[in-house]
Amino acid sequence: MNVDLGIWSKLTKAVVGLLVLALLLLLGMWHLPLIRQNERLRREILRLDGQLQQEEARSKKYQADIEALRNDPQTVERLIREQLGYARTNETVVRFEPAATNRPPR
Repeated sequence: MNVDLGIWSKLTKAVVGLLVLALLLLLGMWHLPLIRQNERLRREILRLDGQLQQEEARSKKYQADIEALRNDPQTVERLIREQLGYARTNETVVRFEPAATNRPPR
């Protein structure tokens, strides 16, 4: 037997619907700090991945420099000439000093 309760059945459905909606909102608000923390940690991971790639590239460059110093006599000679100011026999070394500007008057 199907009894029409009128407005009460509609109100009951509306209340149940609102309760489900309130429960979903409560769950969303409960998880919102976790979602924000997850987003922040993902941004941090991306930043650290970029930094790691830069450091790996720097490491490869240093490894190549070390290998050149170990195996290439021309590289060693060039560095000795540039950094220590050595020259071959009968060579003249000319050094250019930077111009002294912005000196206070005496």
